[in-house]
Amino acid sequence: MANIDVGNAGDLQSQIEEVEALSSIYGDEWCVIDEAARIFCIKITDDIDYPKLKACLQIILPHDYPSAAPPVYQINAAWLRGPDRKTLSNSLEELYVENTGENILYLWVEKVREFLLEKSQNEELPPIKLGETITERRSTFQPHLAPVVTPRQVRMVLDKLFENKKIASATHNIYAYRIYCEEKQSFLQDCEDDGETAAGGRLLHLLQILDVRNVLVVVSRWYGGILLGPDRFKHINNSARNILVQEGYTSSAVRPSLPISNVSKFGISPQ
Repeated sequence: MANIDVGNAGDLQSQIEEVEALSSIYGDEWCVIDEAARIFCIKITDDIDYPKLKACLQIILPHDYPSAAPPVYQINAAWLRGPDRKTLSNSLEELYVENTGENILYLWVEKVREFLLEKSQNEELPPIKLGETITERRSTFQPHLAPVVTPRQVRMVLDKLFENKKIASATHNIYAYRIYCEEKQSFLQDCEDDGETAAGGRLLHLLQILDVRNVLVVVSRWYGGILLGPDRFKHINNSARNILVQEGYTSSAVRPSLPISNVSKFGISPQ
């Protein structure tokens, strides 16, 4: 007669019941990556209106979980780094120790959600720097810069800038940001034209070729009624480059010129 590992059979049944419960509770947020290998993930947010902090908790269930071993986990979140990552990891491990031998996944998910909520509520508005204006043919360009490490901080800075009636009434508020994610060794980045076609992409390209990170640059343009043609892109990027130099993100000795030729291929108006 074959020997049956009663402990492992009990663990497997406990895992099946736990996964079914979590799938019922979290719906589409719960994802099965590899059922045979017992690999799952859940997408977690802070439950606050946009912008939200998000995290993905990936879990591998060992054959002897929950009776003898903890789940193997990985937390994926662009904003989570350094002390915050260590604090959250310690909290999850303490929870496991307090509940050894019991199903722990629901407690882990809600602990991550609690951490996200606390983090989002405590996140401070980064300092916003103002750069010198460039004026040509009655059009004025003014740059603004803020250090950012999360998309939420990007939105906080933009909201704060737009509280200023002059900035809010600008013809265009073009912006781009780059946030470096150390764990993934990749960038979280985005840009906005605000009606100035292709200007946001050009601004983001400038940040890329200067290899700056963890920074948001906004360039406000007040249109003066005289068409500038391609020169407007030169002024937008020069404004951005100047404030990056001003705040020490790049050196004036190494700043490259951003080409503005071949503008017509973007279908850009001559404003």
